[in-house]
Amino acid sequence: MESRCEVGPSTTTTAGGDGKRKSKKKRTTTLYVDLLGDPMSRVRQTPEHVMLVAEYGEKKEMVGVIRACVKMVSRGREPTSHLPAYVKVAYILGLRVSPTHRRLGIGTRLVEQVEAWSLERGAEYAYMATDGSNAASLNLFSRLSYARFRSPAVLVHPVHAHHLSPPSSAATLLRLPPSLAAALYARLLPPSSTEFLPSDLPSLLSHRLTLGSFLALPSPISSPSFSPLSHPLPESFALLSLWDCTRVFRLRVAGAPATARAALALLRALDERAPWMRLPSVRDVFRPFGVYFMYGLRMAGPDGPRLLRSLCRLARNLAVTDEACAAVVAEVGPHDPVRAAVPHWRRFSWDEDVWCMKRIKVDNDDDWIASPPSTDTIFVDPREF
Repeated sequence: MESRCEVGPSTTTTAGGDGKRKSKKKRTTTLYVDLLGDPMSRVRQTPEHVMLVAEYGEKKEMVGVIRACVKMVSRGREPTSHLPAYVKVAYILGLRVSPTHRRLGIGTRLVEQVEAWSLERGAEYAYMATDGSNAASLNLFSRLSYARFRSPAVLVHPVHAHHLSPPSSAATLLRLPPSLAAALYARLLPPSSTEFLPSDLPSLLSHRLTLGSFLALPSPISSPSFSPLSHPLPESFALLSLWDCTRVFRLRVAGAPATARAALALLRALDERAPWMRLPSVRDVFRPFGVYFMYGLRMAGPDGPRLLRSLCRLARNLAVTDEACAAVVAEVGPHDPVRAAVPHWRRFSWDEDVWCMKRIKVDNDDDWIASPPSTDTIFVDPREF
């Protein structure tokens, strides 16, 4: 069923006629997901998770599925006597209904059942994410009292066949051990200034799918024992962590025009045979491919954007060595300063990944949904991408 349900944004191209007959033909490019034989792969990384399926008819045909996980996240506000810094939320993802069984209320029933499961585990809110063009999903959750909450941007940069040139000697890139990275994030991303920061961030940073956390500084380090905790950070720095999605799921693009496929194949072949030309090639996205996800992106100071771009370059170079990876992705708040510094291709990115939220605990007096955002920083958990 997954293979029949598209995910992510879709684009439509229109071909005109020969000038005499105004015939038009629409071709839609869509994105499909492959869970690598593990339907729980996208929620398995969170301790509390569930998958529900819907069966139909006497033969018990599976016609729908939904997944969810429950965790503690920050509200991005100073804690008070009755509102702590963290709140328990449920994240709903992977809602699929077979195209032949839609408009039968199956999606509604699945959402209601997963809300009940989440409420039993103490969740006060439930939220989901979809792209702004997915009218069917937005209409369904709107009918179920979900309100638009946040709209982060998804930034995508394809992986070329060649390595990018290393950053200049004016920057020093450090790989941080998980414990040191967790301590640094605790200093730079306090829960009062960051929304959706998971309370189990140290576990996330040491997870087997986190490829590393990296710090960029503007000048060479003179002391071999330098530590960003025992030494003051310079005015300018950048920080990010990298997650390997290729072992969780694969994506596949379908419906692209033959001319586009041929052009991308030609560009890829030239880049593979002449890497010294450094052509902006794109790996074969018409076959299953994976991505690396950059999370926890932070920068500061006048050189912060340059240093963050150096870290993004490092991430793409790491991805070049992984044949399963075709793109490096980041998702950031719409007004987060790091958005302007992350290299991406506009054609493959989208500005509005709509997050909708609902308060499922009726005796909760918190006004998190109704209040305007108190911070520009949204922590996007790579386990939920």
